Amino acid sequence: MKKIMFLSMLAGLGGCADVPQITAPATPVFFQPFSAALDEPALSTIASAAKTADAQPNASVIVVGAADSVGSELANKYLSQTRAQVVADQLVADGVAESRLRIHGRGIIQPTDGATGTPVQAARRVLIEIGGE
Repeated sequence: MKKIMFLSMLAGLGGCADVPQITAPATPVFFQPFSAALDEPALSTIASAAKTADAQPNASVIVVGAADSVGSELANKYLSQTRAQVVADQLVADGVAESRLRIHGRGIIQPTDGATGTPVQAARRVLIEIGGE
């Protein structure tokens, strides 16, 4: 599956206006710095999200990846997209129909802790929203 939407990648790294804002409660999947590897907690979270999606067979599933501010903007854009794709691939492996997925990479979000200036773990995530438009 290669549905990654390389948003703004070819047109320069402009805004991400076409990446949906997730406002409903979403399931976060967290990653280590510079990584798109899924660990056991991530696999468990994705399996749970797949079960929730299975219970709502007509709902779309939006998968939005993000990265922290360490590294270049271009590298973080790619990393966020890679993270989203890895999660989407696992959702499919866990039984979610590929046709239900919308996959996006947002790039850098919530880049640092305001008090310390250090990257925050919450920025190294993928959000899964079930029922999103």
